Amino acid sequence: MLRAWRRRRAAPLVLALGAALAGPALAGGPVFCDRSQPLTAPEQARLLQFTGVVRAALAGTAAPVVLISRAGLDLSRFGIRYSHAALAWRDEQGAWQARQLYYACDEGRPRLYDQGLAGFVTGVDDPSQGYVSIVPLTGEAGEQARAALLDAPRALRLLAARYSANAYAFGLDYQNCNQWVAELLATAWGGLPEGDDLRARAQRWLRAAGYAPAPVNVDSHGLMFAAGFVPLIHLRDHPEDDRYAMRLRVSLPASLEAFVRQRLPEAQRTEFCHDGRQVVVRSGWTPIADGCRAAAGDRVLPIGG
Repeated sequence: MLRAWRRRRAAPLVLALGAALAGPALAGGPVFCDRSQPLTAPEQARLLQFTGVVRAALAGTAAPVVLISRAGLDLSRFGIRYSHAALAWRDEQGAWQARQLYYACDEGRPRLYDQGLAGFVTGVDDPSQGYVSIVPLTGEAGEQARAALLDAPRALRLLAARYSANAYAFGLDYQNCNQWVAELLATAWGGLPEGDDLRARAQRWLRAAGYAPAPVNVDSHGLMFAAGFVPLIHLRDHPEDDRYAMRLRVSLPASLEAFVRQRLPEAQRTEFCHDGRQVVVRSGWTPIADGCRAAAGDRVLPIGG
């Protein structure tokens, strides 16, 4: 059965590459499983206000499932804003829950967790800023995704035994959180029957359906160094040509959103950010500018206190 979310912070499945790993984290050993500093009361208050804005937006959707993503570690040097995605649905009490893959540090393996919206939104590395994106999955596609998501045996059958933050999107040796979401959507939308090779068939369907994660350009020295010491980074599952070019095809929230938009042209996207002073809300597929800078047409709400 799926394990309940524990408040102790498990390691977010993020693409922690280059300096994000090859610097302080390696100097003192892996430090993925705990927040470096506890949240202060004002930080908690601001994050809960930010969560309230996201919750209010979700209250206005009738979609049975929402693809929800958040920014974790600062991966801007790789041109990456979002690192962690989940699929969210309303439970019997009407509260939104996010089902996602996390790396269970105490067990040394990936697990599936259900987490409330506040826990998902506040699970950021830097509480002074944050980004969240939601894409409702409507109609038959949403119903199919919800049925697959709440089919616990199927969801667990798609869970790999080994985790890699930079798992190859079309490999079976490892898996990251976003890859699990991609494969679950494949089983839902591809109508794939049960079987021991469900992950392999899901990946074949994704390829045929046009799922094509954009290659991530990485710092070869930082990544090679990290891969030798950090248990959550691996390279051997990536094709040789990709390794030599240091352009790794990894499932990220941006790839998932692009795939959803390709399959569901009518899909709508809403992005939220906060900088500790204000929340910016934007409807549409154009990202909010770095630094949480509002533009014409954005909704801006004060935050703080």
